[in-house]
Amino acid sequence: MFDKEIYRQRRLRLREQMKDGLVLLLGNHEAPMNYPANAYRFRQDSSFLYFFGLDEPGLAAAIDLDAGAETLFGEEATMDDIVWMGPQLTLREKAAKASVTGVQPFAKLAETVQQAVKKGRTIHFLPPYRAFNKILLHELTGIAPAAQKESASVALIKAVVALRIQKEACEIAEIEKACKVGYAMHTAAMQLCRPGAHESAIAGFVEGKAIAEGYMPSFPVILSQNGETLHNHDHSQTLTGGRLLVIDAGAETALHYASDFTRTLPAGGRFTTRQKEIYNIVLEANNHAVSRAKPGITYAGVHLEAAKIITLGLQALGIMKGDAAESVAAGAHALFFPHGLGHQMGLDVHDMEDLGENYVGYDNDTQRSQQFGLGSLRMGRMLREGFCITVEPGIYFIPALIAQWKQENKLSQFINYQKAEEYIGFGGIRLEDDILITPAGCRLLGEKRIPITVEEVESTINS
Repeated sequence: MFDKEIYRQRRLRLREQMKDGLVLLLGNHEAPMNYPANAYRFRQDSSFLYFFGLDEPGLAAAIDLDAGAETLFGEEATMDDIVWMGPQLTLREKAAKASVTGVQPFAKLAETVQQAVKKGRTIHFLPPYRAFNKILLHELTGIAPAAQKESASVALIKAVVALRIQKEACEIAEIEKACKVGYAMHTAAMQLCRPGAHESAIAGFVEGKAIAEGYMPSFPVILSQNGETLHNHDHSQTLTGGRLLVIDAGAETALHYASDFTRTLPAGGRFTTRQKEIYNIVLEANNHAVSRAKPGITYAGVHLEAAKIITLGLQALGIMKGDAAESVAAGAHALFFPHGLGHQMGLDVHDMEDLGENYVGYDNDTQRSQQFGLGSLRMGRMLREGFCITVEPGIYFIPALIAQWKQENKLSQFINYQKAEEYIGFGGIRLEDDILITPAGCRLLGEKRIPITVEEVESTINS
């Protein structure tokens, strides 16, 4: 945990942003894999962590905005808990670590909420995403699980986003730790990347690097020679010379701050000429986006600049054609770059996505596009100092998508379908770094950049 004063100040700022009512913050509970005593690794709710820092199951908290009172709800450890899990802190001792004085048994949570409901007070809660808390919220408020997302407090969502979106120095330090382990994860994968190696062995080693540091992967490792599938979690293939291996992986620290990197590797240790051509277009788009990201401009604008770099590069290879600006405006590049340039990152690898992407990545001044590709941009809003975001352009040759667009004769004034079909089987290339927005621009997160140029990647693989 951070110092207890950090959590007290965060809750104070939350109360200053909210008007009245009762704020309900539900922690997570154990999630069984196949029977109650065999649970998945516990992961606390990120907003509960942000305001209270207590990383264990069976807790909830209420903040009375009118009375200024804060209460932690939970149960005292039983002797069985001590026998199986070792010495345990009391509920009051746990609360003190977060600078909370009020404690109550978990059963009192229902009484607290129901009294507020009877008095007609507003109950502020965030959209629940786990079944246990959906059922609990139904019991507490009477709101059916299907209606809870729509009934969640927009005022609380906006207040939490406003607080969490700009990272404090202690948070940036944690993300730097996650980036350091992310570097070790990716460079280890590079040294294992050779024909005959199995994808599952590399994926397991990558995950093991995070676990060996006392951390955990920040999301299930994406690793595949079928890199044209954007989030490919299948690791069943053996590496073959001449193919490309996409690895998207990051670490999550003990305090649950995340890193998120992607590199694309030649399975045979050397890029072919065709692979280098596409790779260097993606690298140029990545570097250009990093050079342009700064406070006062929208990330949607940076995305479109990266899209233009990709368009110009593919035009030079004869895969795209026509006026580049018109092509980007029409969204023709999305055939090859169908996702967004990046997303917010922090306590969640897609930070605060549970609260709603449009609240996190957009605002009243920047609205999400409905255009294919651009509509998948998770982060489009005006950049501000303290944002931690990813930069992850890519180029992919997706057979089904190419076939569909060709059949529809879609944007054929900008796409040379005959040439594009020559790349079917190529796979995909994505290059992702993490950046912090600074007062004058941005900087890469991590002590050093994971090898990214063609020469650096080949040298690391063959070292």
